[in-house]
Amino acid sequence: MAKNREIIQLHIGQAGVQMASACWELYCLEHGIYPDGIFCDCSIYEDCSAFFSCDRSGQCVPRVLLLDLEPSVVDEIRIGTYRELFHPNSLLTGCEDAASNFGRGHYRLGQTMIEPAMDRIRKLCEHCSSLQGFMMFHSVGGGTGAGLGTLLLERLGEDFGKASRMEFNIFPSPKVSPVIVEPYNAILASHVAMEHSDCTFVLDNEALYDVCDRNLNVREPTYTNLNRLVAQAVSCITASLRFSGAINVDLLEFQTNLVPFPRIHYPLVTYAPLVPGSTARHEQPTTAQLTYECFEPHNQLVKCDPRTGRYMSCCLLYRGNIAPIEINRALHEMRSNSSIRFVDWCPTGFKIGINFQAPIAVPGADLARTDLACCMLSNNTAIKTAWTRVADKYQRMYDRKAFFYHYFGEGLEEQDLTEAIENIRTLIKDYEEIEK
Repeated sequence: MAKNREIIQLHIGQAGVQMASACWELYCLEHGIYPDGIFCDCSIYEDCSAFFSCDRSGQCVPRVLLLDLEPSVVDEIRIGTYRELFHPNSLLTGCEDAASNFGRGHYRLGQTMIEPAMDRIRKLCEHCSSLQGFMMFHSVGGGTGAGLGTLLLERLGEDFGKASRMEFNIFPSPKVSPVIVEPYNAILASHVAMEHSDCTFVLDNEALYDVCDRNLNVREPTYTNLNRLVAQAVSCITASLRFSGAINVDLLEFQTNLVPFPRIHYPLVTYAPLVPGSTARHEQPTTAQLTYECFEPHNQLVKCDPRTGRYMSCCLLYRGNIAPIEINRALHEMRSNSSIRFVDWCPTGFKIGINFQAPIAVPGADLARTDLACCMLSNNTAIKTAWTRVADKYQRMYDRKAFFYHYFGEGLEEQDLTEAIENIRTLIKDYEEIEK
């Protein structure tokens, strides 16, 4: 495993900061770190320097920036269980909310926050011996996540052009929507971020709700339930950067294997096994079952049916004591499945990662502890249905010029709104071309 290839994580806006709580809670458990940042288990010899900078006294500080335009969500972390874990300068807040307006987050209020944020990121980079890249967590439906998140991506592209930039985006859901102007924010943010992000993992709340309800028996999930589910998938994706394995997958390898063309960089995320604590003792899935579950549409963390599209590439990341021959057998079976269709020009299609560290369950969380797990990242043309959904909602409001004046008052012009939807329509056409 390549040591000291550091990743800096950026959590922007309410959704991003709440995801930070779930993710860092899990990372600390996996690496044997107390909530105050002190190592509690020296038997864990694995290198945690990808995510934490540790001194000789055993004090570990996350390589992270939490950023929001208003203080209430970050204040919960400042007074919460993990308040001593984070460096105080890593928690940056403004005084005024973006009010679900991309323009406020990107232009008016974002401009006041971007320099302090970049200063903090430069300081984090100074503590890295070989920076591998950035991972950004944000929602593209709100004002701060969409506006300030994309502004930060632009600046990262200018200042750290060589480093990878990956996003975990909470995308607008088909039916569940907390914000009326969500389609405007999502299309504007995706338009700006498209050329500044190398790979964007798309998640949506409705798919997460359904997984919690159907698979984990959580009838009324809170954001904590959803975020802990996302955290397990993120942990699986990043396990090979932190623990040893038979086939480790670098951050750059995701990009190389998952993104065939620069604009087509929106993989689907699927996690298995989704086993609730109540049935865990009776269910220990095999490698073949794990692989099969990853191709099931209802295990996906975004609402779209991959059976209607074609796979361009598929990255399967296994955790636990798994033999490569078992994976080869499972994939041989999957290849003969007629519902899994690859594009003609990509015959091999599968990239495998094996990591020996078994997944860890958060005490009291919905997901049970299992010996094996798998996270699948797949670039499938079916994601165009999610884009089409949002673009159609955008178009309906755009045709009536509804809510325009809120955006025009914050530094946007009508041309910006027109260019954004044209870019997304072109992206949908790109996916259609690939399917042919």
